[in-house]
Amino acid sequence: MIIISDEHRKDAMGCAGHTIVKTPNLDALAARGAHFVSAYTPSPMCVPTRAAIATGDHVHKIRHWDSASPYDGRTRSWMRHLRDSGVETVSIGKLHFRSENDDNGFTEEILPMHVVGGIGWPVGLLRETPPLYDAAAELAADVGVGPSTYTDYDLDITVAAEAWLRNKARSDRPWAAFVSLVSPHYPLTCPEDYYNMYDPAEIDLPIGYEEQFRPEHSELKNVAGFFDYDRYFDEQKMREAKTAYYGLTSFMDNCVGRILTALETSGQAENTVVVYVSDHGDMMGDQGFWTKQVMYEQSAGVPMIVAGPEVPAGRRVTTGASLVDLAATAVDVTGVDHDAVSRALPGISLREQASAEDDPERTILSEYHDGGSTTGTFMVRWQRWKYVHYVGHEPQLFDLEADPNELQNLAITHPNQPDTIAALAEGERRLREICEPEVVDALCFADQRVRIAELGGEHACLTAYRFNHTPTPSEQAKAREGKAK
Repeated sequence: MIIISDEHRKDAMGCAGHTIVKTPNLDALAARGAHFVSAYTPSPMCVPTRAAIATGDHVHKIRHWDSASPYDGRTRSWMRHLRDSGVETVSIGKLHFRSENDDNGFTEEILPMHVVGGIGWPVGLLRETPPLYDAAAELAADVGVGPSTYTDYDLDITVAAEAWLRNKARSDRPWAAFVSLVSPHYPLTCPEDYYNMYDPAEIDLPIGYEEQFRPEHSELKNVAGFFDYDRYFDEQKMREAKTAYYGLTSFMDNCVGRILTALETSGQAENTVVVYVSDHGDMMGDQGFWTKQVMYEQSAGVPMIVAGPEVPAGRRVTTGASLVDLAATAVDVTGVDHDAVSRALPGISLREQASAEDDPERTILSEYHDGGSTTGTFMVRWQRWKYVHYVGHEPQLFDLEADPNELQNLAITHPNQPDTIAALAEGERRLREICEPEVVDALCFADQRVRIAELGGEHACLTAYRFNHTPTPSEQAKAREGKAK
């Protein structure tokens, strides 16, 4: 069973050493399983990442580049492979694929959230002529106390998952469940009981805030200029936003706990492998950024916990891992014919990694080709190094052991040091072993021009339905009813 949240940064868990946020259920899961501390998203954006999860492959290979190019079932998913091999495969909650009318691979989709209108977010396609993103003001404006459509939706997902798991008939045949919550994704409106677990006066300020850290990298300036969330936050609003985020994280943790309790009471916990991940993280004001879209740890890193049969308890895994590993994990755990998967995929079973010695040499890739960016961004991670390649711009290089907050781009601060020179060369070598970034970037822009034309041109993309976060299924249904009238 995969339980996936949305926008949960990897450090926001007690088991990750966080001193403020409370996640007792995730902490307990980590205690009885393996905690992967160097796990990453294939892309720090929902839609391309979820396509990569479904296919088990890199974004540039499947060419679901952005938030207006959702997974559509044309590339065979691991869910479909399991289903066609006799495994009951269900999704409960957010998918962010094109449509439930596509063959996404599930036996059943319960309460699915797909992209708006089967299209998604076309404004992000306009990377060559980026418009103003006026929806950025909503992030700060939504900070507050109370229920939201997202927390209501998560409660519905939790109830549906509990009911599905407690159905004793489920134990009669092999199954795989993909349970997808939306919290702690914004809107940063938090139920009162969870908001009150934290005191805004005691909340940590974003990294770099007191130093007035702002992006100096040429491409990061472009991203920050488009997603200009930060200008709507003063110190008090930042504290309130992080209070709400931590509260939503604890709310999500409670939903996870309820789902795991239902698994336990169904009598299936002992023979079920549970994987907890998020699709990407959230910067929460660190280094002047909010939400995702960048390659800093808080955005590109993800929480990852695996527990169950053949997974060692209390293991801290430092091997680099990726959400593309979920496909290999599902095939491994369910025991279906691996040879039937027609394409060679980059993933390795997380259960296998948890039982093996740590491998610091494994290369992990993340890439970004969506709204706010003017060029392709590629991150590779190995050993203690993170190398970020921007086509047409200077690179970034971070030593995550010496500088875990990524405040020193060694490519700028220490360009002539032997370690810097060697790591920059090694990072680029590892990247080019996977793909040629200039070729990928050109292909992406060509595909996006075609997509813009398919949607009716730039004006149609600009005037399409605008939103800061995807409406829930009930909200989308109401919108369709309103148009019908």
